[in-house]
Amino acid sequence: MIIGTRGSRLAMAQADLAVQAVQGLPGNMRPEIKIITTCGDRDRRTPLEDMGGYGVFTKELDQRLLAGEIDLAVNSLKDMPSSLTPGTRLLAVLPRGPACDVLVSKVPLEQLPPSSVVGTSSVRRKALLKHFRPDLQVTELRGNITTRMNKWRRGDYQAIVLAEAGLDRLGDQTTRFAIDPAEWDPPAGQGAIALVCRDDDASMNIIAELDHAPTRRCVDLEREVMKGLGASCQVPIGVWASPCPGGLLLRCLWLAADGSWARRFERVVGEGEDTGVLVDGIRRQWRWEV
Repeated sequence: MIIGTRGSRLAMAQADLAVQAVQGLPGNMRPEIKIITTCGDRDRRTPLEDMGGYGVFTKELDQRLLAGEIDLAVNSLKDMPSSLTPGTRLLAVLPRGPACDVLVSKVPLEQLPPSSVVGTSSVRRKALLKHFRPDLQVTELRGNITTRMNKWRRGDYQAIVLAEAGLDRLGDQTTRFAIDPAEWDPPAGQGAIALVCRDDDASMNIIAELDHAPTRRCVDLEREVMKGLGASCQVPIGVWASPCPGGLLLRCLWLAADGSWARRFERVVGEGEDTGVLVDGIRRQWRWEV
């Protein structure tokens, strides 16, 4: 079995987690890792929203899957479009790590001095920073986690925003401040690792045993909401589902790109509830237009 992944430290760490999980299944499988360079890896300067958004880190892996060069792709689920590439399927989602963002800084967000330079490549994070701290200078920051951390360490930025799950998986102990996901809503799928295969590859069905049901229920709802809204990475939106009594607590946040306004939606979603009706309710409440 050949497992495809990007070559960053975080991608390799996540691929190693997938390999360990696969090796724990019956069948004496011997996975090998193949590194795939994506367009998002080659171009580290262009803002992600100008590169086409979701898929810039996963499209090439899907192409290699469909060409038969790899058998399984390991992705950060938050990087995947809500509509899968035809001919592929989301076979399994590993147990979710923390879904929240963190501020890598010497002080929490509220204590940053006015005009501090804060770096991020995410449209959602930029809008959130401008909404909560309009006095900061929010600037573009591309590159893998190592690159971004190095830029912060040498003083190019007073703070940067990253996903806590990524830092945890790299074992990075740098001082950081968690940002409450109930106020600072994470993107759909953040913290989850996705295993993707060809839709017609029955030999991969055993991998479905790795699917973590609680995580899968949450991320499926998040992705269905994003798909129903037709939202892309050019839209500053967070969608986060978490288990609660009675079902899943769904929190959604849509912001103006300049942070001037924010619209929230929060509701417990019961098992089997019609997602189409749910999304229609969000559209009406928000007066959704994209």
